[in-house]
Amino acid sequence: MIGLIIRRFIPNCEDVKNPEVRKRYGMLGGILGILCNLLLFGTKLVVGTVSGSIAIVSDAFNNLSDMGSSLVTVVGARISVKRADKEHPYGHGRAEYISALVVAILIIVFGVELLKSSAEKLFDYEKVEMSVVSAIILILSILVKLWMWYYNRVMARKIESGLLAAASRDSLNDVAATAAIVASAIAARFVSFPIDGIAGICMSGLIIYTGCDLVKSTADRLMGVAPDEKLIEHIEEILMSEDSVLGLHDLMVHDYGPGRMIGSVHAEVPEDMQLCEVHRVIDEAEHRIMRETGVDIVIHMDPVPYKRIETK
Repeated sequence: MIGLIIRRFIPNCEDVKNPEVRKRYGMLGGILGILCNLLLFGTKLVVGTVSGSIAIVSDAFNNLSDMGSSLVTVVGARISVKRADKEHPYGHGRAEYISALVVAILIIVFGVELLKSSAEKLFDYEKVEMSVVSAIILILSILVKLWMWYYNRVMARKIESGLLAAASRDSLNDVAATAAIVASAIAARFVSFPIDGIAGICMSGLIIYTGCDLVKSTADRLMGVAPDEKLIEHIEEILMSEDSVLGLHDLMVHDYGPGRMIGSVHAEVPEDMQLCEVHRVIDEAEHRIMRETGVDIVIHMDPVPYKRIETK
């Protein structure tokens, strides 16, 4: 289903290196999230109000707050593809990392709130009673959130987006939290201790851990994480495939957001080689690296002594 939606709303959806296509993926993920959370909010609010279930009404407003993550996804996708300007000469690609960081913080906040409410249940225990209607609504909510996890995960892998990956993990946390509520309500029929509080504490710990892990991985990108080893090896292979390049050193790659990587390297060339020929070789290597890796690289030429071996 998500494949059909992608093809319907994202022209040239396979051209994932295109900034406009990346933006459409991010916005599609965010808009679908907003629509799903609105559907869950409206359904739970109506059913909760009619049935008089405070639990369902509370869960409805939890879905309304989840829309914040989806809005962050939409805004981050739009800002990240803006062209470079005077204040941001390397573009706005890191806006996607900042947006992912915001989503990660929202996950931690949700985990802390769940921890607080679960801890309160340990000291103010009341036997959990769940109607059939409440159980059905929560199970439907789990199915919707599972689909949200799935489509965000698919699109995140498609365009290698940390923002959509964070959104998928946020949805999966909601699945785990709601499933814990349903499971503990069923188990409470057979035990006399506050199992819902214990389950909530366990789930909150998992959610907080997930949020902290996302914060770390996103912060690493913002601070300047080391480039992927395979990317470095590929760049080195391209350069060393040129007969005129004898060696290289000081290869650096800086990540300014998805699709915006800038690099520099020193390439050693024979000192007796004609300048125009060296320039041609280096220029072709720069274009090839950009074409195959997406890294906008500047190659500095280092002339080194080189004794040519004459063949008879």
